[in-house]
Amino acid sequence: MTEDLTPAEAYAAARARNAERATALHPFREMYDFDLDPFQIEACKALEAGKGVLVAAPTGSGKTIVGEFAVHLALTQGRKCFYTTPIKALSNQKYADLVKRYGADKVGLLTGDNSVNGDAPIVVMTTEVLRNMLYAGSQALSGLGYVVMDEVHYLSDRFRGAVWEEVIIHLPESVTLVSLSATVSNAEEFGDWLDTVRGDTEVIVSESRPVPLWQHVLAGRRMYDLFEEETDHGGRGASRREVNPDLLRLARTENTRTYNPRERRRGKMVREADRERERRQRSRIWTPGRPEVIDRLDAEGLLPAITFIFSRAGCEAAVQQCLYAGLRLNDDEARQRVREIVEERTASIPPEDLHVLGYYEWLEALERGIAAHHAGMLPTFKEVVEELFVRGLVKAVFATETLALGINMPARSVVLEKLVKWNGEQHADITPGEYTQLTGRAGRRGIDVEGHAVVLWQRGLDPGHLAGLAGTRTYPLRSSFRPSYNMAVNLVDQFGRHRSRELLETSFAQFQADRSVVGISRQVQKNEEGLEGYREGMTCHLGDFEEYARLRRDLKDRETELAKQGAAQRRAQAAGSLEKLKPGDVIHVPTGKFAGLALVLDPGIPAGRTNGHRGFEHHDGPRPLVLTAERQVKRLASIDFPVPVEALERMRIPKSFNPRSPQSRRDLASALRSKAGHINPERHRKNRAAAADDREIARLRTEIRAHPCHGCDEREDHARWAERYHRLQRDTRQLERRIEGRTNTIARTFDRIVALLTELDYLRGDEVTDNGKRLARLYGELDLLASECLRDRVWEGLTPPELAACVSALVYESRQADDAVAPKLPTGNAKAALGEMVRIWGRLDALEEEFKINQAEGVGQREPDLGFAWAAYQWASDKGLDQVLREAEMPAGDFVRWCKQVIDVLGQIAAAAPKEDSTVAKNARKAVDSLLRGVVAYSSVG
Repeated sequence: MTEDLTPAEAYAAARARNAERATALHPFREMYDFDLDPFQIEACKALEAGKGVLVAAPTGSGKTIVGEFAVHLALTQGRKCFYTTPIKALSNQKYADLVKRYGADKVGLLTGDNSVNGDAPIVVMTTEVLRNMLYAGSQALSGLGYVVMDEVHYLSDRFRGAVWEEVIIHLPESVTLVSLSATVSNAEEFGDWLDTVRGDTEVIVSESRPVPLWQHVLAGRRMYDLFEEETDHGGRGASRREVNPDLLRLARTENTRTYNPRERRRGKMVREADRERERRQRSRIWTPGRPEVIDRLDAEGLLPAITFIFSRAGCEAAVQQCLYAGLRLNDDEARQRVREIVEERTASIPPEDLHVLGYYEWLEALERGIAAHHAGMLPTFKEVVEELFVRGLVKAVFATETLALGINMPARSVVLEKLVKWNGEQHADITPGEYTQLTGRAGRRGIDVEGHAVVLWQRGLDPGHLAGLAGTRTYPLRSSFRPSYNMAVNLVDQFGRHRSRELLETSFAQFQADRSVVGISRQVQKNEEGLEGYREGMTCHLGDFEEYARLRRDLKDRETELAKQGAAQRRAQAAGSLEKLKPGDVIHVPTGKFAGLALVLDPGIPAGRTNGHRGFEHHDGPRPLVLTAERQVKRLASIDFPVPVEALERMRIPKSFNPRSPQSRRDLASALRSKAGHINPERHRKNRAAAADDREIARLRTEIRAHPCHGCDEREDHARWAERYHRLQRDTRQLERRIEGRTNTIARTFDRIVALLTELDYLRGDEVTDNGKRLARLYGELDLLASECLRDRVWEGLTPPELAACVSALVYESRQADDAVAPKLPTGNAKAALGEMVRIWGRLDALEEEFKINQAEGVGQREPDLGFAWAAYQWASDKGLDQVLREAEMPAGDFVRWCKQVIDVLGQIAAAAPKEDSTVAKNARKAVDSLLRGVVAYSSVG
């Protein structure tokens, strides 16, 4: 093609090539054996131009290339780069990738568990570690040029999301921020906020999947395409996709295959034919078993596959079912390689622990190419599964949704057993965002031509709903930012109260809240313009018509109020008279369809209002059952008695009376007419209206008649305009209250937190007290409770195992219901200290209520959970793994995770506790050593 260029064009092309070779991007691109995608190049060029970037792209599209370019730029410029991730497993994985590319001397790792080469120019860390460094003013921040925030959409997480915003707000201005996010529908809004708080930020959104994704439904022996013609391929085309009519027909057949009572009228031969047809249909529609699904995928060349099961027990059961079915997905050579890798990775685990951890059953499944992956597994076991899967030595993984959160485990196919999962409170449909996250694992870039998402047929599955999930690729990013006690003291210490308040108002949470009131503000403006017009319409030349209209309105309101009071009083009197009725009373029903003479059969008084009277339970007053003079038995309601009722006469009701017998009703009604037909009921005298004697009404009427506007010829025209003015003014005030409720919400919460901390002597104006400086070192959900326990010396004199038990209550949250059996606790000092912790929490809870700090809004201290205290005590007391896990009834993975969180908080307590006249700091360090052994001590970094 170059020979077709004119000399000028050839010269320009040569200059462009030379200019590109001079950029940092050129050598970076040569480090990869594939071409970068346009969105990656665009983001890298923006970074090299000195801009921050927000990259929003689907899972598996290669967003991390942009983060790696930031690393490359930092090394080129002699500056530092921090690469942050939301979870430790992802940090470990990224650390290994960067070590492979740049060497161990240039890369460090900082997580709650590991500290490796922390002074290196490239450091991978969890986001919490960077937040703590910012508050502590760490020296490691000097020379920092770039921060990569991988999976930045985590700021929606209601438990940990605030950390991302804290980091973004507090990073020095000189640091360039690289934000990598899943595809979110409001990326531009998030980018606008980043532009506001971080300066010039380029937003790059890519919705194209690097590998096309095909959607299927597996029903019985047949794999149905979800869409009739899937030319979109995950966002590459713009053609319209229609749901497969065969699948819609299948759903209709399944949904109409229910028992119909009318079928009983049909002949026996017809019913037999229907049953035969149904048997044939049923033979084609069923939910395939787990081994059957894997076998089918293997036969069609769709392995490796990840099957998402929203239950840990379900994942383990699926592996067992595949083993019992005799599935073998590996040949002898692969089996041998699996065994070698597993034995190498688990060599540090003591032999006595292997049996407890279910090692041999786990190994047998791995050798067959099958594994589970969930949070209850030992971290080492999970990492081995991930490594074997990436190497192609494990071909079927049964996983919970946690696997979808960032871990690099792409597959050819993803299987979803159900579209419903437990969200912690109820079983709920998965959202389009969750569906996108889960199916995003399907299709390995550079390996697969296409990826496949398979949903298993379930009774009641709606193909249209599934198509909606598959077609909606985005979900909105919503801030979960809330101030905490620790955040408050750290901010006040660094910036003072006023500047801290301003900083919090720059949060994404407040940015979104402010944007949400823009539309309301516009409506308020329109309303104010309308009010001006109405004010002109009601202007009267004789006087202030607004004042006159207010008098008329006050009069109307007072009359309405008195009328309501009178109606309520009459209802109460009527209900009281009904309660006095007894069986055999003859009454006159004053109004309604059954007005006239009636005999009370059952007073119908609500339960608990009489001595064991057996009547209907009514919550709206008595509902007497009566026999009318026209022989009808009816249960009346309070609406039939607008006025009090009295018994006119008494009659004996025969014991043989049967309200269902027409003869019984006729005889008793005849007796009723004979007994009381001649009685004329007294007309109920209406009481004098309360308004007639009300002084306020008299005063208002006098003022209205004396007002100048009362004599205006156009008074009623003015009054109509005044009424419109009043209604619009009322609506406008409601809108203004909504605006007030949404603006400055974060700052108002901060003010309440500061007020409570001032009450407890953590803050004195802009000064942070010694108590506050201690709180500033304690990070966690129960930061204030931990600080109060240190202040009240609750943990003094505890042994290291007892201290570990107490600290566990600050981090542990049970997966069981609140009404579960009371947990086993250590005796002696530990039990007393745990009791004192709960009492202190009660005091703090009452204070939070007083200062209007609401836990439901994600602010405040939850009750400490004592469910892990015994396990932490046992493990710190050097008890065996078998005994501890058996008594705790807890999977090894959960046990290790909670132990590591206890170790993390013990480290904070050791740093925050007083150094003189206290044993807490020393015993906290000893407790860390006691816990950090065996399965808990296995390093996560190879």
